[in-house]
Amino acid sequence: MHRLEGGCHCGNIRIVVDLPNAPSDYFPRACDCEFCRKHGASYVSDPHGSLRIEVGNSQFLVRYRQGSEIAECLFCSRCGVLIGVLYQESSHLYATVNSAVLVSAESFGEKKSVSPKQLTANEKVGRWMELWFSNVTLAANDA
Repeated sequence: MHRLEGGCHCGNIRIVVDLPNAPSDYFPRACDCEFCRKHGASYVSDPHGSLRIEVGNSQFLVRYRQGSEIAECLFCSRCGVLIGVLYQESSHLYATVNSAVLVSAESFGEKKSVSPKQLTANEKVGRWMELWFSNVTLAANDA
């Protein structure tokens, strides 16, 4: 596994990603929706890897639903960084991470444009379950 770490600008949200392949084998997906374009976000995930999101103070973790309102965009409200996107199916979490929050973001392959806004809600969920991390931990470390 290839471990990458990162987080938001203020350090309240930390990310640990384990990828089965070298970062250069991944091509961050730049969603062409207005929301993601305005945030300059491109996403990385691997269903065979894992993602751990550690939140220092959950008061500053914001969950925002946009577009189809099926998934939650995760932000740090203290520094404004878009961390990634989370989808919950029953008790199972799926997620993708904004590649820009990872320390080694430059080691990924070239970004590629994707257009999930062209998909139905069911097609989006199927795509997320196929491409996103399925081993996801979201942990709050509040005192």
